[in-house]
Amino acid sequence: MKVGKLRKNCRKLVVKFGGTSLADSERISKAASSVAREAKKGSRVAVVVSAMGKTTDQLLETAVKSSSVVKSDTKELDDILSMGERTSARIFWAALKSQGVNCRYFDPTDPDWPMITDHSYGNAKPLLAECKERIERGLQTLWEEGVVPVIPGFVGKTLDGRITTIGRGGSDTTAFVLAEALDADEIVLVTDVGGIMTADPKLVRKPRILRTIRAESLAGLADSGAKFMHKKALKYKPKSIDARVIAYAPGRLDVKGTLVKGEFRVDLGVGLAYPDPVSMVTVLGEGVSKEPSVVSEIAEKVNASRIHLLGVTANTNSLIIYLPGDPPKSLLDSIHTVMLKHRRMLAMAVKRNMAFLKISGVELEETPGVIARISNPLQNNSINIAGIFTIASSITVLVDWNDRAKAMELVERSLRETGE
Repeated sequence: MKVGKLRKNCRKLVVKFGGTSLADSERISKAASSVAREAKKGSRVAVVVSAMGKTTDQLLETAVKSSSVVKSDTKELDDILSMGERTSARIFWAALKSQGVNCRYFDPTDPDWPMITDHSYGNAKPLLAECKERIERGLQTLWEEGVVPVIPGFVGKTLDGRITTIGRGGSDTTAFVLAEALDADEIVLVTDVGGIMTADPKLVRKPRILRTIRAESLAGLADSGAKFMHKKALKYKPKSIDARVIAYAPGRLDVKGTLVKGEFRVDLGVGLAYPDPVSMVTVLGEGVSKEPSVVSEIAEKVNASRIHLLGVTANTNSLIIYLPGDPPKSLLDSIHTVMLKHRRMLAMAVKRNMAFLKISGVELEETPGVIARISNPLQNNSINIAGIFTIASSITVLVDWNDRAKAMELVERSLRETGE
């Protein structure tokens, strides 16, 4: 029985199936059944598919090893690599159709293909305004008519008709761009795990599935080597639309999984990481890293004083803790006592009235020479940098509190010039 026009106020979903969830005929059938079940309930569903299994890796290896022409021509290589997702989408469309779902397969050769990109072959960026106009004009109409569009992820097309690929996280990117333009209620990312876990199950026993996580936190996990979702894709996640990560095994789209909320800042920007002055307490020694108990003992003293520990940095010969305001003499005495207990420790120093500046944004790692863009304007204006460190797609810079406004203005201007 064909699924006809959909009722008003129905649920609107953009569903992306990862390569593992489409690795063989059984999984494809299960995935198609999950979409059919949702469509027959009255939901509007748009489907984005990755290449089946490890097809993209196999295409890449075969093409590069067999042809010097392809190896040197990124345009040709993108056209070849696109075949994985394009074939996957055709097969998924056929599986959906066989289950009585009114659906349509999109190919980049179609005149109404929705994902338009620049010419950066292998790492193309969607032209969002053009994508939005095409999605609203084409896919929105299909939804209103009760048709399920099936779109190859990862694949793009330039305005002059050349095939491109979006690069890492490309299928997630496609799903996010579609969801934004279609004003979807939710994005469902179907993977080989039941959600985003507290740790890699290959590394620890019994990791747990997180019920929710902020997009910014997820980007931090990506920085640390976790491969739950690529940061490049996260920059396209709509702020107001949650993404639910679920496993393919249940064969349903209504299982819980992990909700990814919020957005990950795209543009580089600078602000105060802490609104008030900060103090740096430095403990010097020989081989500080060989006595990790120093860190825990100092942290205990800070905790006992009921003062919030803002951060810790360490290397072989020094440990620095960052505290709000002007730490009381009693706390400094306690830290000094800890230091004297350990023979490798030499001395401590306190620097007060510092400002924590935080530079963040997904483009941080994509901006060559960003440290110089931060430090050079400060140096040229006689603003001393007391410390600088990077973590989780951000750079933290410490300057004198009285220089904070000028420093932020200089860094913001420099970063803005970087993007132009």
